Amino acid sequence: MTRGIVPACRMAVAEILSGIAMRGFIAWALVAGLTLTASAHSLDEVETMIGDKEKYFQPIDKPAPDFTLQTADGDHVRLAELRGKVIVLHFIYTSCPDVCPLHAEKIAEVQKLVNATLMKDRVVFVTVTTDPSRDTSEVMRGYGPTHGLDPVNWKFLTTIQGEPEDATRNLAQKFGHKFTKTDDGDQMHGIVTHVIDEDGNWKANFHGLNFDDVNFVTFVNALTNGTSKPHQHPKRKWWDFF
Repeated sequence: MTRGIVPACRMAVAEILSGIAMRGFIAWALVAGLTLTASAHSLDEVETMIGDKEKYFQPIDKPAPDFTLQTADGDHVRLAELRGKVIVLHFIYTSCPDVCPLHAEKIAEVQKLVNATLMKDRVVFVTVTTDPSRDTSEVMRGYGPTHGLDPVNWKFLTTIQGEPEDATRNLAQKFGHKFTKTDDGDQMHGIVTHVIDEDGNWKANFHGLNFDDVNFVTFVNALTNGTSKPHQHPKRKWWDFF
């Protein structure tokens, strides 16, 4: 019995070590490949490359709406204080029965790709609740671990005490989409992931949940490599993405 177990254990250990090595190789390939892509192309070229194959990508070039919000621990966070990092921003509410959990998990998958590269210290992921009255500090603290978000470069923000209950819904509207409360307490809304560059400029939207993670990370990488510059692209409307 013992003799039969030992080879099996060795095989299991070998498989684990092989998996670790493979993940290391993938991380190296992402660093090398994405850095090469960004250094070889301007942001215009990266946008064109992504736009040709990414139906859900919308380039934008204007200052991002400023905000001052707070964490579950009551620390204030202002958009201007995040300068120097690329910001991946999205809006959710934790009691959402359908798409918000999927959106958070999509962001977590993107975060894993980013954090496997040298971009980890250059990108911050920001989730904003549109239901501050129900998304208490305790609820917010449990949300990240539940959906796989890494706190090392992720912030979950809510309204500052004393602000109107609809303050973050109004902020979402400044970013171009509505969260409309229904009689049962749910909210009707779209799904958009916003990307803000290191200078606080709103550079893109990725609509829905079906965008390609690699296209997203390629665009973020272009911003972290300083290739951001004004561009001239035809504006798309939200209905072009469906």
